[in-house]
Amino acid sequence: MSNSIYIDPTKRHDFVLLFDVEMGNPNGDPDAGNLPRIDPETMHGIVTDVCLKRKVRDYLQITKNIPIFIQSETALNTLISKAARDENAEFPEIEIKIEEDKENDVIQWFSEHEPFELNDNILSYFGDSFKQKDIEKHFDEVEDAALKSKLKPYAKQLAESVKKKTLNKDDRDKTKQRLIKERYDIRMFGAVLSTGLNAGQVRGPVQFTFAKSVDPIFRLDNSITRIAITKEADKKRKETEMARKPIVPYALYVAHGFYNPYFALEPKTKKDDPDDFRVSSDDLANLWEAVEWMFNNDTAAARGRMATRGLYVFTHDNKRGNAPSHKLFDRIKIRLKDERLKKDEPAEQFCDYKIDIKEDGLSEIGVNLEKLVDDRKDCNV
Repeated sequence: MSNSIYIDPTKRHDFVLLFDVEMGNPNGDPDAGNLPRIDPETMHGIVTDVCLKRKVRDYLQITKNIPIFIQSETALNTLISKAARDENAEFPEIEIKIEEDKENDVIQWFSEHEPFELNDNILSYFGDSFKQKDIEKHFDEVEDAALKSKLKPYAKQLAESVKKKTLNKDDRDKTKQRLIKERYDIRMFGAVLSTGLNAGQVRGPVQFTFAKSVDPIFRLDNSITRIAITKEADKKRKETEMARKPIVPYALYVAHGFYNPYFALEPKTKKDDPDDFRVSSDDLANLWEAVEWMFNNDTAAARGRMATRGLYVFTHDNKRGNAPSHKLFDRIKIRLKDERLKKDEPAEQFCDYKIDIKEDGLSEIGVNLEKLVDDRKDCNV
């Protein structure tokens, strides 16, 4: 697999993803009561690019323990600050002067609590916000009122010191490069790293489009009940709780994606040497694996049955590309089979569709098509 062209990070890759949903909600719209997203003009279903990338992240984090930046366990600014600290970046710091023995409790508290660090009476702060009120929040757990009053002035001094000292350009670049190296989704999808401690921005080489259903969808909003009462006070007047469960009976969705090797180059070099690419063959192999298996590891009662039905990767023999991506995507045609068209019946399963792929002439223009997932064979096509 390591010698396969579709995991070569030095070449351009354009891909088509087909997935379907049966009796489930692939991507609820919070502005519409969590009903499946639609294009109101055409009534075609929509799944956002953010939703698809979330599934890729979750798959790699769960199955391979690959570190991810956009996740729920740790705040983003904390991750940025930690990376800067690991690079020995210069953080805002102040000097604590011990004038009387009564200050020993201050020294002890700062020595034992993160995100503070005390070395030779120099107090450094590694938190995710440098505003005084946010630094003071770290003192909320202090029960001793006298000690808390001693700590608060240091929050003000730290907040004022950040105006004079923030990450210099060299530290900022090193922090960004460390995050790119450590976090898969930054390396592949890019990220904004200036939300707290400013580490710049990263433009990722991999992007997804919104997925769109092949045909208009019909959204069912089902009423459901449960025999469990939420509030004790309601037990005398009712025996069940009501809720809603929106679903799509069946729909086939199409999304497109791109891998641009120019955005995978190390920013300082911009050379053509493959050694200067920050994306590896393993990174691309993990991407294709995640796209194939992400729905199997994202099962939920609300999502019904979802599956990747097709993953078609067009690989160009150079970085720029040998053909416009839209012309390659147009080689894949999807339509209802004739017998369903004649009866004007909607699709009920994947095999109700006919998928034609025009492969003629691809090799002549320097493009290779790899069918990493192709469920057409299960329909005897």
